[in-house]
Amino acid sequence: MNFIFVSPNFPTIYSHFVKALKERGVTVLGIGDTPYDNLNNELKENLTEYCFCSNLANLDWMKNTVSYLKNKYGPIDYLESNNEYWLENDAQLREYADVINGLRPKDMEAIKYKSKMKANFIKAGVKVARYILVDTLENSLKFIEEVGYPVFAKPDNGVGAAATYKINNRDELVNFHNTKPNVIYIMEEFLNGYITSFDGIADDESNVVLVFNETFPTPIAEVVHSQSDVYYYAKMEMPKSFREMGERVVKSFGIRKRCFHIEFFCLLEDKPGLGNKGEIVALEVNMRSPGGNTPDLLSIAFNDSYYEVYGDIIAKNKTDKDLNKKHYIAISVSRRNNLQYLYNDDQIRDIYQKNIVTYGHYSREIAVAMGDRFFFGRFETIDEALKFKDTIWQK
Repeated sequence: MNFIFVSPNFPTIYSHFVKALKERGVTVLGIGDTPYDNLNNELKENLTEYCFCSNLANLDWMKNTVSYLKNKYGPIDYLESNNEYWLENDAQLREYADVINGLRPKDMEAIKYKSKMKANFIKAGVKVARYILVDTLENSLKFIEEVGYPVFAKPDNGVGAAATYKINNRDELVNFHNTKPNVIYIMEEFLNGYITSFDGIADDESNVVLVFNETFPTPIAEVVHSQSDVYYYAKMEMPKSFREMGERVVKSFGIRKRCFHIEFFCLLEDKPGLGNKGEIVALEVNMRSPGGNTPDLLSIAFNDSYYEVYGDIIAKNKTDKDLNKKHYIAISVSRRNNLQYLYNDDQIRDIYQKNIVTYGHYSREIAVAMGDRFFFGRFETIDEALKFKDTIWQK
């Protein structure tokens, strides 16, 4: 079995996927924009071959590289980056190389355009925020007459929280229309809630094999705009109704043999015309593993390897892991370099030496959204995890 892993070097932890695949007999071939000498040892030891491509957006170069690997190793069974940024290019490369598994260009509209995702959420019986695709100021005003201020605007086809706008009044709306980038924007009613996600790995029949519930008390868009500290946590236990809803969404989108990260809002107050406090409203689906170093956090909650379950699903469409063993609350707490804290990093590690599983610095690309340094902790209760967060942030 041949698996082309696009950009296996970013994030750095993606080398764990490569190792898990190699250990299960998969021939893993890498294409990345980092010179071979700069790869970590885990990649060097587990990639059968690595091809350097300084510009992964250059499709002609990528196609030539895929052709070279296919001619040398035979048919390509999988081509994945597990990275939101490259999903559309991945689809084009699969079609070019006739890769049987995975999404093709015809599949992309329903998973890349936030407005088109809504149909599959509705099909799964999940509420969605009211929205319009932005065109004229007049139509935006009509929409706001229905849902009220504030509203939230973001690229209909976009990654992360870049170029997003919370619009609180008419002046801000006019300024948005006058200055927004020249791409299609979706405008949605603003929801007062927190993000909760349904993350995991699905098999070839869209059955959820491994699943997690993540909670993000502060939306990443707000963190990016305010450059504040951020924390979030993952657990495997969740209400039965939430799990069943997530499973319906996975089936509705036809997610097969891949990681997924599906985001919802849990309303913190009644929203007339939409739902009541505590109800779940769909946000968006991401056909890849949760971003940054989060796969490591999921492994902590699982008390086993998330990456190895992925390798199992790719190699044999099932896992022999004990999915019912003791699980934990896994929490990520970040710090910013420009903020002063009561306890320095060494003191935090001393205080919580039994709970901190890993700590480190985020790469420059990730730090904008996630903070400069992070601590990943493992706890048995959410109260203990939140006390950990409060201690780290104490000023």
